[in-house]
Amino acid sequence: MTMLSVSELAGRLTGTLNRYSLAVSGRTDLDVESFSATEGLSQTYCYQITFTSGSDIAPGEMLLQDVTFTFNAPGVTFGDVALPAASARAVHGVVTQFQRLSASVDEVRYQLTLEPRLALLANAGRPAIYQNQSVPEIVEQILRQQHQFEGWQFEFRLRNSYPPREQVMQWQENDRAFIDRLLAEVGIWYRFEMDARLKREVVVFADDQQFYQFDVSLPLRSPSGMNDNGVESVWGLSSVHQVVSQSVRVKDYNYRQAGDGLQTEAEVSGGGESTYGQVYRYGDNYLTLGGESGESGGETAEGGDFYARLRHERLLNNQHQLSGKSNASTLAPGQMLEIVGGVPDSFAKGVLITTISAGARRDSSYTLKFTGIPYSETVGFRPTPKARPRIAGTLPARVTSITAGDTYAHLDKMGRYRVKFDFDLDNWKTGYESLWVRLAKPYSGDTYGMHLPLLAGTEVAIAFEEGNPDRPYIACALHDSRHPDHVTQANNKRNVIRTPANNKLRMEDERGKEHIKLSTEYGGKSQLNLGHLVDGSREQRGEGFELRTDQWGAIRAGKGIFISAEGQPGAQGEALDMSAAIMQLEQALSLAKSLQSGAGIAKADEGESGSQTTLVQSLSGLTRAGVLLHGPEGVGVVSPKQVHISSGEESVSLVSRKDVDISTGKALTAASGGKVSLYASKSGMKLFAGAGKVAVQAQSDELELTGQKDVSVSSVAGRVVVTAGEELTLSCGGGYIRLKGGNIELGCPGNILLKSANVQKMGAASFDVSPPALPRGYGEFFILHSEKTGEIMPLSRYRITTSEGRVFEGSSDKDGKTDEIFTAAPDNIIIEFPDSLEDTTQKGKTE
Repeated sequence: MTMLSVSELAGRLTGTLNRYSLAVSGRTDLDVESFSATEGLSQTYCYQITFTSGSDIAPGEMLLQDVTFTFNAPGVTFGDVALPAASARAVHGVVTQFQRLSASVDEVRYQLTLEPRLALLANAGRPAIYQNQSVPEIVEQILRQQHQFEGWQFEFRLRNSYPPREQVMQWQENDRAFIDRLLAEVGIWYRFEMDARLKREVVVFADDQQFYQFDVSLPLRSPSGMNDNGVESVWGLSSVHQVVSQSVRVKDYNYRQAGDGLQTEAEVSGGGESTYGQVYRYGDNYLTLGGESGESGGETAEGGDFYARLRHERLLNNQHQLSGKSNASTLAPGQMLEIVGGVPDSFAKGVLITTISAGARRDSSYTLKFTGIPYSETVGFRPTPKARPRIAGTLPARVTSITAGDTYAHLDKMGRYRVKFDFDLDNWKTGYESLWVRLAKPYSGDTYGMHLPLLAGTEVAIAFEEGNPDRPYIACALHDSRHPDHVTQANNKRNVIRTPANNKLRMEDERGKEHIKLSTEYGGKSQLNLGHLVDGSREQRGEGFELRTDQWGAIRAGKGIFISAEGQPGAQGEALDMSAAIMQLEQALSLAKSLQSGAGIAKADEGESGSQTTLVQSLSGLTRAGVLLHGPEGVGVVSPKQVHISSGEESVSLVSRKDVDISTGKALTAASGGKVSLYASKSGMKLFAGAGKVAVQAQSDELELTGQKDVSVSSVAGRVVVTAGEELTLSCGGGYIRLKGGNIELGCPGNILLKSANVQKMGAASFDVSPPALPRGYGEFFILHSEKTGEIMPLSRYRITTSEGRVFEGSSDKDGKTDEIFTAAPDNIIIEFPDSLEDTTQKGKTE
């Protein structure tokens, strides 16, 4: 075996006697001068490494290059020769910063920053929407899709089950800050492990004590001066203890289940010492109280119980803060350190290392400072929550729909919308660009309020509850160049509410031309116009009000209607002020009663005034459901077709203080089921027929003609025939002529004078005139009874059919009585009930 000289052996060992080595993309000619390092749970580690090199290094050779920083174990010494030992720990990462510090003739000093690839996420960020994903799923999506992490580069070790969130918004945060915030919100922490085979770091995401790194033990021993004799140990233990809250109360509001009381509290410490008071936190953004068990034995996260416990654990993390020093290069955050030796009680159960800061130089040994919390089975480490971004104003978005060009609003069963945020660059399935979003309204309540549906494409301003990006709502809708405003400088005097189908409420405020228009396109512009009426060109076409439609119209009031043309200036006075109309009704009633009295004295039939009295009482103040039509200057009812006036049970009265004129171009007929009485108090009565026959018949009783003065019967161009079936008598002043039984009897108290040229006496003769046949009708009314129950059927529709095929339709009165049905002869009739399911057909007879 060839023996090496001391100088040759020293040359072979150049660069290996250093406790630390640095390799960047395989380059090993870098000599570490010094370094400082910080590491922590839920923090990316950062190593500031100062090194020298004999050559000039360009930034491109360093930045974003893979780097490995190695802690070498102390070597073995043979005499004066130190032999290299194996690596104790290697830290992998990427160069994120590179500096040239100084240069000499022999070497150049540099400094680089080593960080894990996760730290690079701070250089990327975008506003983004995540829907129906849990926090771990969102983190994985960002790592894989945005930063091309492979599956082996990260690992989730979770005890709890994390439900999907409706929507999570990333806003003005870089990807690393966004991930840190989401994980901290639900108590997930992360640490790093080094893969020796792939020489890469692995991110481990965890949420429970079982995922700490155990089996780490060091003795409690202080180094002697500057020499630790190569023995790893712990020393300089210190602790800080403070009072923290005894319990935490949380509450939130979920409008989807507004009646649920989302209030709960947690006391993880069990009321132990050094705790005091309660912290109340509102609005942790949870939907239920939760508490259910997950698949892995943990609870279903993100409920009220979960957040209450999580917040108390964070507070308890600050109750006992432990710290110390060590020279062990293998110590790292996430390790559960057991210290062997006489340690204070606070360190007895072990220390969960949460942060470390370390450093070394060529002329000084490696020293590490650590902080941590006591190990506990009930209280786990929870990262400090990061501030959620606040959106103080609104963000632009557009309402969407699952249907292209949707005619109507796309809503869910709660009346919510989906929107596409203007900042969102992702491609979503149409109509699924966001969670369902509520619309803020000026008025709302239990199935009442104000809601004008928004169509797809409408620009909306999205606001956020307490500025929380994950709680959006539609603050208002806006016009834009694609959807221009319907009120502009061209019609700035108008106030208009108009729907997409042109249903419209327009209120004109131009002084002197004020008007209101309520209209719909259906029915050929069904409208209510009030005030100054204008056409489509804004030209005046009337004043007052107009209610119009090309379809059907109905005016209905359950307690009565008063229509009047009497003025009421300034809308003063009572709405039902009808004193003038009632006065006229009372005057008419008084006139009617006076004329009826005259008719009674003249032995004519008096009219019925009781129903008129009742009508006046009913219409006065509309105490009963009636219609009163009043026109101080007249009322006209005209139609080119039929006009019908009917009273079902009471009388119809026509009263005029002057004349009543009835004119008809053709026939005038009047029929009465009872009697007909005509009475003229002063000026006589005339019955003329300009053409045609005049017939007067009393078909079943006497016919009486009486005059106070002369009675004239004349035939201008024909005969006068007087016929009697039994006897004909002419009488005047005691004299008489009686024709009876074919005989003529003349008698008088005085003389009989015959003045004639001659008188002839001849044989017997007769002149027979057949009397006209007088028709007789048959009539009957019916009281309707149910054949099933026998009960009277009031106010029931019926259809009566005679044997001749004549049909009479109507409704029975309150007593079940039909109208009287007339037939020429006794007849069988059929009664049908169109609206009844039980009684369909009955039979009757007119007699």
